[in-house]
Amino acid sequence: MNKYVAYVSSYTQNEKFGITIFDVDMKKGRFTKKGVVEVSNSSYITISHSQKFLYTITDLGVESYKILPDGMLKKVNMQSINGMRGCYISTDYQDKFLFVAGYHDGKITVLKLKPGGAVGDITEEIYLKGMGTVSERNFHPHVNCVKMTRDNEYLLAADLGMDHVNVYSMNHSTGKLKLVDIIRSEQESAPRHLKFSKSGKYLYIVHELKNYIDVYSYENKGNGNPVFEKIQTISTLNDYHAKGNAASSVNISYDFKYITASNAGDNSVCLYKILQDGTLEKLFCLPISGEYPKDVSLFPDSKHLVSCNNESDTLTFFNVDPELKTLIMNGPEIKIEKPNCIVFKKLEEEAPKETKETK
Repeated sequence: MNKYVAYVSSYTQNEKFGITIFDVDMKKGRFTKKGVVEVSNSSYITISHSQKFLYTITDLGVESYKILPDGMLKKVNMQSINGMRGCYISTDYQDKFLFVAGYHDGKITVLKLKPGGAVGDITEEIYLKGMGTVSERNFHPHVNCVKMTRDNEYLLAADLGMDHVNVYSMNHSTGKLKLVDIIRSEQESAPRHLKFSKSGKYLYIVHELKNYIDVYSYENKGNGNPVFEKIQTISTLNDYHAKGNAASSVNISYDFKYITASNAGDNSVCLYKILQDGTLEKLFCLPISGEYPKDVSLFPDSKHLVSCNNESDTLTFFNVDPELKTLIMNGPEIKIEKPNCIVFKKLEEEAPKETKETK
């Protein structure tokens, strides 16, 4: 069986270790603590597409780590983003650029990545402008997610404050962005995070304040002409739920067959099956036994699920059966301060030891 580790990022109000590394027991659907990394307020982490490096938000900017064969991390460097602490981080599909979303200052930052995984200089800084609905949150731009299309042509930036997703063409030589389209959401819906299907033909945007996922088809017409067409809107809640809910995450399974979405307030997770036409079929929406599931992810086998419960300082674990549409708690919670994000990493297989027979 393949071996995995899991990286969990955390705020560091009382602890100095913003990343916790766990060994993953795929058979039992459980974690065992392996190590910690000293990082200040790691609000989000991502792994390069080469699977060789991990990047994290920190109070001072961003930090790069080399992933060692056993899953432990070795720091490469730190780089400033010339702004307030970011809330989301991702790379392009060639691992040449790093993108940072700025919730607090409404900023998109692009940084060059070096061949050895180090984060280089800033190539682009865009402060989004505008005035949204006059309320505490939707009064000015809040960039909450930045992610490339799978064809590596366009960067999408979810602006939770302005209720839309900006679409930028990417110059892969200069690292500069050019606005080419805007995907507009309902007023006060607050687009939060987005994911693409395996084919890259479908886009899923979760909306924080109105608790639903919009599904779009995507076609690249070339010459800076991307086409996004909405094909479905589906709730992240049950018909029976309390008020005061906020959708907090959306994730796609490792086999690209399922999507999970979590809800704060309701403290629940929804599991959806991805159909052939890219639309979603809701399988269940059930409680996760914690407060504010800021990130929820299926294990790589899609038979287990873990929830990062930010306000109850816990990880909770469940057995999942998509066919039976069941979610059953699996063992005790694990205490961890203010968890924000979780990423699984498959470890490289060890070469077989040389014996007399193999010589």
